[in-house]
Amino acid sequence: MRKPVVGVGLLAAGLAIFPLLSPSAFAYDLAIRVIINAIVVVGLNLLFGYTGQISLGHAGFIGLGTYASAVLTTHFSWPPVAALLAGAVGTGFLAFVIARPILSLRGHHLAMATLGMGIIIAIVLNNEMQYTGGSDGMPVPAFGIGSLILSGDRNWYGLVSLLVLIVVWGATNLVNSPAGRALQAIHGSEVAARVAGIDVTGVKIKVFVLSAVVASVMGSVEAHYLEFATPSSAGFVRSIILMTMVIVGGMASVAGSLVGAALLTLLPQALSQVEGGETIVFGSILILTMIFMPSGLIPTIRDRLVGGRL
Repeated sequence: MRKPVVGVGLLAAGLAIFPLLSPSAFAYDLAIRVIINAIVVVGLNLLFGYTGQISLGHAGFIGLGTYASAVLTTHFSWPPVAALLAGAVGTGFLAFVIARPILSLRGHHLAMATLGMGIIIAIVLNNEMQYTGGSDGMPVPAFGIGSLILSGDRNWYGLVSLLVLIVVWGATNLVNSPAGRALQAIHGSEVAARVAGIDVTGVKIKVFVLSAVVASVMGSVEAHYLEFATPSSAGFVRSIILMTMVIVGGMASVAGSLVGAALLTLLPQALSQVEGGETIVFGSILILTMIFMPSGLIPTIRDRLVGGRL
C-alpha cells in the first residue's frame, strides 16, 4: 500500500504546485489537455500494457462519450451529469457486448478487429449529421450541476486534477492487487493463467469495459471543456497517438502513462511551427523507443537505476 500512497502523493504535490507558478491561460489549457489524455492512457495501459490486449480503436470510446454528452444536452436538454453517466453506461454496455468476440482474437487479428470497431464508430458520428453536425462538429453546452456552471481555467484544472488522482489511485491499487496480478499473468501466458485458475475471458472483458468507460467519461469531460464536439475525437489518428503514449511512456506502468501523455501532448505544441514536424517526430520517437527502450521510458529508467547502470 505504501507505493500507491507515495506515488499519488507526489502527483498531488505536482498538481498543487502548478497553479502557484501563475501559469497563463494557454499553460492551463495545455495542462488540462495533458491530464485528460493521461486519464485515458491509464485506462488503455491497463488493457494493453498490463493485459496485453491491443486496441487500435480506443478513440472510438472517447467519441461515444463526447457525442453522448453533446447530443443529449443539446438536442434533448439532458443535464450534463446525466448525459455523461448515460454515455458511460452506454459505452460500457457496447464494450461488454463486443468484448467477447473481439477479445477471442489474438495478435494482428485483434488489432484489425479493434481498428474496424473504431472506424465504424467514426463513420457513424460523421454520417449522422442531423444529430452530430457531421464533419463540421457541433457546439456543446457548458458543464454544470443545477445552477452551478463550471467555468474558468482554474476550476477546470481543479476538476481534472481530482479525476486524475482518483484514476491513478484506483489503477495503482488495482495493479498491486490479486486482480492486477491476474492481468499480468494473462499478458505473460493465457494458457498458464487458465491453469492457475484465472477466468481469462472474464478478466479480459472486465478490463476492456473498464478502459472503455474511462475513455467515454473523459470524452464527455473534454467535450464540455472545449464546448465543442468533432468526429476527430474518435478518429484513427487519435487512437494511434494514445497507443504511442502507452508505448513511449511505458507499458505496464501507471507512471509511464502520465509521462507518455505529457510528452506526446506537449510535443505537437513545440513543433507547431515546423511543417510536417509533428508526424516525423512522432514516428521517430516510436521507432527509437522500440529499438532502445522496448518496455518504454519509465520502466527502462527504473530498471537501469535498479541495475546500477544509471
